[in-house]
Amino acid sequence: MIPIFSLSAQNRYSLDLDVKTEPTEEITINETGIGFTISWNMDQKIKVTNTLKYKNVGVNYQLENYTLQNNLNQFNSFSDTFGFSRQLTKKTKLNFEIEPIANFESNLNLSDVTLLGGLEISHTINASNRISIGVKRMTIFGKPQIDPTFSFYHQINEKASIEIGFPNAAISYSNNIRNKFSLINSFAGSYYNLDQSMVLGDLNTITKLSFSQITTALEYERNVDTNWFVNLKGGYGFNRSYNLTDNNGNTKIDFNIDNGYLFNIGIKYKH
Repeated sequence: MIPIFSLSAQNRYSLDLDVKTEPTEEITINETGIGFTISWNMDQKIKVTNTLKYKNVGVNYQLENYTLQNNLNQFNSFSDTFGFSRQLTKKTKLNFEIEPIANFESNLNLSDVTLLGGLEISHTINASNRISIGVKRMTIFGKPQIDPTFSFYHQINEKASIEIGFPNAAISYSNNIRNKFSLINSFAGSYYNLDQSMVLGDLNTITKLSFSQITTALEYERNVDTNWFVNLKGGYGFNRSYNLTDNNGNTKIDFNIDNGYLFNIGIKYKH
């Protein structure tokens, strides 16, 4: 269940608080986070945004044979995402993003900081179609790596739209201005540095914990009034992986967690 609260002023500032839980038969992952965003238009062609986020991740293990669980149940993440958008022509836009992120267990060190981000070009073909392509350094597969991004957006009619792409895709339908239904598919992942490296019997060294999954879900958003929104989501998380790895992202211990259903509820305030 994910309650989300968002506050903003003059469409330039926003504050987001969220709580999330993802249970499986073997492991339950709980997340709490806070984010602050500021955005402004430098002129008619240039827009700048900056987002600061903190996230705490707690892990509960249901199986007693996880001998490492006492050392692997709390993780932290700080990130600062700077976004720059420039309208190159009437139909073409350049988007640039840089994101220093620190993922760690308890003790924050300079070695925990990783640089993410990338470039994307968005082109409006006509009133109904838009295409975007780019390349980003992301952690959607549980370790930092450079991946291509792309999307094709099509406005089917005034009530329905479809976006096909990677790492996110969605089909959306609104029967009125208050209701929005979406079928979404997304890739997501993260990794965290361990405070102390672990040496296995074969002398392999474990330094990180990684998590990734693909989520397909049906989402319903209700505009209660001008500023308040209620969001309900139910779906399935599959291709889940929860592993201990070395510095290069090679898996040394696989927890073999099951796929499972996802149920989320959110509350949003927008201004």
